[in-house]
Amino acid sequence: MKLFRFGPDGHEHPGVLLPDGRHIDVTHFGGDFDETFFETDGPARLAHWLTAHAPHCPDVPADSRFGPCLKRPSKIICVGLNYAKHAAETGATPPAEPILFFKATTSLCGPNDNVVIPKRSEKTDWEVELAVVIGKRASYVALDDALDYVAGYAVLNDYSERAFQLERGGQWDKGKGCDTFAPLGPYLVTADQVSNPNALNLWLSVNGEKLQDSNTDDMIFDVRTLVSYISQFMTLLPGDVISTGTPSGVGLGFKPPRYLKPGDVVTLGIEGLGEQQQMAVSYE
Repeated sequence: MKLFRFGPDGHEHPGVLLPDGRHIDVTHFGGDFDETFFETDGPARLAHWLTAHAPHCPDVPADSRFGPCLKRPSKIICVGLNYAKHAAETGATPPAEPILFFKATTSLCGPNDNVVIPKRSEKTDWEVELAVVIGKRASYVALDDALDYVAGYAVLNDYSERAFQLERGGQWDKGKGCDTFAPLGPYLVTADQVSNPNALNLWLSVNGEKLQDSNTDDMIFDVRTLVSYISQFMTLLPGDVISTGTPSGVGLGFKPPRYLKPGDVVTLGIEGLGEQQQMAVSYE
């Protein structure tokens, strides 16, 4: 299935993209795409419910806003320098173990919402990433079992303010958690629809110029390694998001670096998962 959420910010409703291309409103299924949904085997329950109710569900208006494809999760865990070519472009040594940091859950927004350049920002950057959504409580997960804990996958743009991240001391988090810095969606594609999460093309363009163009096979640590590894250090709850790193082509890697300006349009996508588009606007 392809799950999505639609409606005004903070008042989204759940929806499903059917194989025939219809976007339907599944509000009457009950509940949102949140921790409880995944904890109670929501995807399977919803699939069963649809067999009887899909023909009677209303269509979602074509001009509806896409919200983030999940209701705010308990955490968004990110992985730094996880693509070999991206590590090379930043001049960093490829990590021996995954580099972990967090994005504030308040950075979550819809896939086509404006990205707000933060107050006093001069170095807002882009990062197309594969997001992994956890389907059940995970702690000390064995490597061979790791993909059994994945509910599905989505597109995430890990926007980053490089001066806040790298020049202000401390951890990376302060450059990663600004409002609108985690557009997620448009769809959560359930794991049964993605045969190999480490064989997906992903790309990003700014103002029509393709700057990132890669494949998830360039990851240093693949999806199952990340799920298992992270679960050794914290409990992953249903609905939690792991953003698995970005390929080469970020603004920081250019000489001279390139950063977003108001009016810039960022378009990105991942094979089989959908596309996003954001316009950069100034903080007001």
